[in-house]
Amino acid sequence: MPEHLDRLLAETSVVPAVNQIEVHPYFQQTDVQRVHGEHGIVTQAWSPIGGVTSYGGADRRTFDDPMLLEIARQHGKFAAQVMLRWHLQEGRAAIPKSTRPARIAENFDVFDFELSSEQIAAVDALDTGVRGGPEPDSITLDDYGMPIPEA
Repeated sequence: MPEHLDRLLAETSVVPAVNQIEVHPYFQQTDVQRVHGEHGIVTQAWSPIGGVTSYGGADRRTFDDPMLLEIARQHGKFAAQVMLRWHLQEGRAAIPKSTRPARIAENFDVFDFELSSEQIAAVDALDTGVRGGPEPDSITLDDYGMPIPEA
């Protein structure tokens, strides 16, 4: 978060090369991305295609979003491919999770089309400002830590 980066930069001489944060069309964290840009930090999108929007009965899923589906239809692609292309064109690193070979292949098939500035703006307009994953301050060793056995 910006306050974490501010503290890190104030107390050390180390500027992170990459910061992995939750970023997808419904939660874009433009404030954090702005700080990244000011310091040359690459934004790496965690849940880049909004998989987190599918958990726990979310009201909306990026995969079913009418705007994303329409953009996908215009390019002969899937909504996930539109989201990955959006990340690439915006300069973010995106590493989608998949265990299915067909989906992995689809995720790589994003270099033969380009979103227009209007399409980018339409995806940007989907931001709800609502986080789908855990709050960063809740991620502690007590809450998420696990023992790592010695080799």
